[in-house]
Amino acid sequence: MIKRLMDSELILNSDGSIYHLNLLPEDIADTIILVGDPNRVKQVSKYFDRIDVQKTKREFLAHTGNIGSQRISVVGTGIGAGNIDITMSELDALVNIDLKNRVVKEAQRKLRFIRLGTSGSLQHDIPVDHLSISSYGIGMDGLMLYYDWENTANEKKLLNRCREKFSSIPIVNAMYVASGAHTLIELFQKREIGFLGMTLTCPGFYGAQNRQLRAPLANPEMFSIARELSFENQRITNLEMETAAIYGMARLLGHDACSISAIIANRSTQTFSTDPDKTIDEMIQRVLGVLCESCDAVQL
Repeated sequence: MIKRLMDSELILNSDGSIYHLNLLPEDIADTIILVGDPNRVKQVSKYFDRIDVQKTKREFLAHTGNIGSQRISVVGTGIGAGNIDITMSELDALVNIDLKNRVVKEAQRKLRFIRLGTSGSLQHDIPVDHLSISSYGIGMDGLMLYYDWENTANEKKLLNRCREKFSSIPIVNAMYVASGAHTLIELFQKREIGFLGMTLTCPGFYGAQNRQLRAPLANPEMFSIARELSFENQRITNLEMETAAIYGMARLLGHDACSISAIIANRSTQTFSTDPDKTIDEMIQRVLGVLCESCDAVQL
């Protein structure tokens, strides 16, 4: 018997759109760019040849359009793993749940998520105004502990390494690890658009990322530990607030995801980009170029 999703679990607006994102199934493409800042949605969609969908609700903003024959959506998620939980769950529901009848579809549709974000470098030799491609997301926010999912063998090895190295940090029990989609990572890596490494996803911007203004830090040694951790000849290159959650939710729901970040701060050298908007715009143009080039070459 097919289970019907209750009104309290699958919440829809009066027009049938999904609750937070305010989107209908026909509003989104198979390729979805995720940006944290809603204002960055327009920075991406200005390169579309046309925009067919523009919808917003709360902090969530979505544009869908075309570059040539390639249909692309860009969604502003807001900040942090909590917003990623909402965004990824609702985007998946739009394509894999029959909203009218409130049942999961038998045939599942796979989406491609490309995160375009900003982050800080942890390594002195990865300077500002460069890009980073995330092989793994190491989550400090605990989101994926609320879901029943299985790590790959390599993810389990990395998680054990993290738990060993971060054993002195109380938050270690909330850590999780998720990998990006190999096909997407390889696509961008072949174009040599940025450094490849692991990304530390933190549940906040200040204390959670070892920034001290007035409040004292409980774990000032966290960055030193993170800088020294290595796995599969890769280091933790950068830190931010969404990648691990995106990778975890994509894996859980059967989608592909790749996170690319503009490095606008270097926490090791204590430097900040003099023109972050330029770096972000260059990232957007390069990623859109790769996506459209790949779709022209092979039908992804």
